Amino acid sequence: MSNPVAPLWQPTPEAVAATQMDQFRRRVNDHHQRSLPDYAALYQWSVDNRESFWGELWDYGEVVASARGERVLGKDTMPGAEWFPDARLNFAENLLRFRDDRVALIERLENGGRRQLTYAQLFEKVERLAAALVSAGVGNGDRVAGFMPNIIDTVVAMLATTSLGAIWTSCSPDFGINGVLDRFGQVEPKVLFACEGYFYNGKTIDSLPRLAQIVEQIESIQQLVVVPVARDASQTADAIGGLDRATTLDAFTETAPARPLSFEQTAFNHPLYIMYSSGTTGVPKCIVHGVGGTLLQHIKEHRLHTDISRDDTLFYFTTCGWMMWNWLVSGLACGATLVLYDGSPFYPAAQCLWDMADEENISVFGTSAKYIAALEKAGCKPRESHQLERLRAVLSTGSPLAHEGFRYVYRDIKADVCLSSISGGTDIVSCFALGNPALPVYPGELQCRGLGMAVEVWNDDGKPVLEDKGELVCARSFPCMPIGFWNDPDGSKYHGAYFDSWPGVWAHGDYAEITEHGGVIIYGRSDAVLNPGGVRIGTAEIYRQVEKVEEVLDSICIGQEWRDDVRVVLFVVLREGLTLDDELTQKIRTTIRANTTPRHVPAKVIQVADIPRTISGKIVELAVRNVVHGKPVKNQEALANPQALKLFENLAALAGE
Repeated sequence: MSNPVAPLWQPTPEAVAATQMDQFRRRVNDHHQRSLPDYAALYQWSVDNRESFWGELWDYGEVVASARGERVLGKDTMPGAEWFPDARLNFAENLLRFRDDRVALIERLENGGRRQLTYAQLFEKVERLAAALVSAGVGNGDRVAGFMPNIIDTVVAMLATTSLGAIWTSCSPDFGINGVLDRFGQVEPKVLFACEGYFYNGKTIDSLPRLAQIVEQIESIQQLVVVPVARDASQTADAIGGLDRATTLDAFTETAPARPLSFEQTAFNHPLYIMYSSGTTGVPKCIVHGVGGTLLQHIKEHRLHTDISRDDTLFYFTTCGWMMWNWLVSGLACGATLVLYDGSPFYPAAQCLWDMADEENISVFGTSAKYIAALEKAGCKPRESHQLERLRAVLSTGSPLAHEGFRYVYRDIKADVCLSSISGGTDIVSCFALGNPALPVYPGELQCRGLGMAVEVWNDDGKPVLEDKGELVCARSFPCMPIGFWNDPDGSKYHGAYFDSWPGVWAHGDYAEITEHGGVIIYGRSDAVLNPGGVRIGTAEIYRQVEKVEEVLDSICIGQEWRDDVRVVLFVVLREGLTLDDELTQKIRTTIRANTTPRHVPAKVIQVADIPRTISGKIVELAVRNVVHGKPVKNQEALANPQALKLFENLAALAGE
């Protein structure tokens, strides 16, 4: 199953030598008396010598800390590993290490609004807001929540919160009321930052009715701080007059006594973020991430795997309900300029984000595989219409990027970029496999496994395999494992989520393959793997073929229990005005069969008007499978379009042969 094709892009030896990754390799050789010749050797060393690697990374990344301690690893177990057990540090202090006049944040709203802050101005804003939080009684271990768009104020609120040793948690303002209650209701925040409205797809959405319900139903909220986005400051003040426990952001900061910004020094594993599983099969799990592991992992991924420096302008299309927001914001630790965009990526036109890429001189452009596929279907060719002079890297995540997506980027966006498909997740607030500016890019492959992460693919017998499909695992402990789950006192939920398959080994739930040159192919989620006739098929293998069919805009594939076996069912959304007929059905099946196996060919192809997705844009195969089998979908509030599930109920086409 290896990838025999030539790379789509390859860095020159001079370009490789100039990367921070290669600089780090040479540093390891020098400091540890090694002669590691390339990334493969560096990776193996980092996994075989985890303490030396993570200690070296701490020093290379210039982590700001009041104490590092001599020990890198105390207890080495999964779960429960003790990384840097004697360290004392603060997350916000590391993101605010630069305090000069370089631009730190650029905010762009769909309606054309633009603001920016320098690093010096960012520090001042965080200082003022941290003083207000102290005045409101927020301290070490308290939770502060954001029901916020991706704007400057959200970043400031997170940094002010974490400077105090408090815990930040957020979700996007497009969540429905039950989705918010299912998340924030579990973690009981003391302060809630929320926008009064936001812009999306040409509309202005009012958040105030939901804010009233949130405050009414979450008793722990002592202060609701309302941030003006769709209204100006005075209109916002007028609009929240009758809202319980509410104040405007300006009033909150202006009435608090001044206080110099200080950084609460905490343990390495002190809680930093609470993040949430998508929760489509039950109430979302509250995943708690620690200060040190998150910081170290993000420094590694930004500086080494993405080669980000002070000269870069980093953009990731994300909301505050997706872990890529947390990943993006950590770019401040590199001193880069971050671009925060809030709105639809296709409004007012398909090329709007590329207009922004030119205007802001974006050098690293991050997005989802779904966006890249939709851009290609829309016929967008930024290479012909835009300059993209500084663009040197494109990052893609959220779902596997198909081979055609890789080729589209090089053909129609820019030929000379490092295209990095990356994969990890909310569970580790980072990546298991990702990019590398010192390695070639092969279609359909993630370039490499992340340094220090003992990522393997295991077969059903728990044996590592190469160039064969199996379960993606991490066989040894790593610093960015969650501390645990909130409200899981005995750790049983945490253990059940990752360690039930193989005790002491992290099973991530991805169906994957490690290729002959050390790349990784993700075939989909293990729990969505199809099993017709006992043969395991990753859904990504089918989606890759369906994306080639011009008439199909979107698709979702499930296994339907049928006559003591499983049959493959494919649902498709077609271009406007088209209807699925025998000819198009046959075209879809022939395309799949020509490039896979007869077992991949769906027994049923059914047209639907919409496909349910999470708010971060992932299709929900398990939820659709449950609906088809008449089982409940417990937490529809996790979906951006829960009404779409109705389209899959009691389908006559699935009742017969």
